Amino acid sequence: MRVLLAGGGTAGHINPALAIAGFIKQKNPDTEFLFVGNKGGMEETLVPQAGYNMKFIVISGFNRKLSPKGLVDNVKTVKRTITSSIDAKKIIKEFKPDICIGTGGYVSGPVIRAAAKLGVKTVIHEQNAYPGITNKMLAKEVDKVMLAVPDAKKHFDKKADFAITGNPVRGKILTANREEARAKLGVDERPVVLSFGGSLGARKINEGVADLIARSGIDGRYQHIHAYGKYGKWFPDLLKEKGCDLEKADNLDIREFINDMDVCMAAADLVICRAGAITLSEIQALGKPAILIPSPNVAENHQYHNAMALVNAGAADIIEEKDLTGRLLMQKADNMLSNPEKLAEYAKNARKTAITDANERIYSVIKGVLGLV
Repeated sequence: MRVLLAGGGTAGHINPALAIAGFIKQKNPDTEFLFVGNKGGMEETLVPQAGYNMKFIVISGFNRKLSPKGLVDNVKTVKRTITSSIDAKKIIKEFKPDICIGTGGYVSGPVIRAAAKLGVKTVIHEQNAYPGITNKMLAKEVDKVMLAVPDAKKHFDKKADFAITGNPVRGKILTANREEARAKLGVDERPVVLSFGGSLGARKINEGVADLIARSGIDGRYQHIHAYGKYGKWFPDLLKEKGCDLEKADNLDIREFINDMDVCMAAADLVICRAGAITLSEIQALGKPAILIPSPNVAENHQYHNAMALVNAGAADIIEEKDLTGRLLMQKADNMLSNPEKLAEYAKNARKTAITDANERIYSVIKGVLGLV
């Protein structure tokens, strides 16, 4: 079997594609894979690191700002739309895939559209509660639209053929155990709070959690694991300004990155983070109460819609970034952690919304489209 995957721009589009490829490879070791990505995107690094072959096209989105630069950018985008379609057709004809899978991002548009026109079987996967423009445009052209969140269906054309699959979740997350994780981290029975804003770090989240962390460093109320990210190296100094001595506060674990997210999340009683689709799927799988602070700087404000899907299910609380203050975050965290019954209800509802067999569901859809069932 030959499988072509197209997706890129952010890790939220690339990692699901890698997870899908990994599961297909596990089931069919002889499968040949080819990824198509956007030149200069994160996929240029992540896909080869995972051991897959890759081809590139160049595509960009339209600049919505009315300015001379915006006009120039849009002229380039129109040209790239034409050349990327030509390049995509050439790649597909050379590789001769049995199926093409799109996981979002601009790059998947011309590739999946070209595949459909050439008569190749096509499926797309939408990770978010509010779908991206590319997937919305492709929905009527593909054989199947796989959704991570049922709420997303209302934003698509009703004529599309849907399957609810969930987002692929890493095996380490699915098998993580709370007691083993807490023992590994050396934490005691006090509540454990986990907070992070992504690998680069989110300034607003760093500033928002500083008061909560500093207070715990002084009074020892909570144990706290926090990742401040690549651009947050100033964060330990901020804690020091707030009277927190990290050398003496052994209940605080302040790092630049979290490389053992499965362990940290399994150990946590409360998670404070953004509302990226894959992160939320992991929170749901582990049944973790959360305070979500959606990034407002993403396409179609999709993180807000992701967060609200959990909030409406009684599985999380939300603070929009424009409302975020240290005091409000501390108040919400205290309210949740001081009420075991409420915390348990959040955890139960999070687990209810989880889809832990997403890989199997996605694989089943692919087999069905190929007529292998």
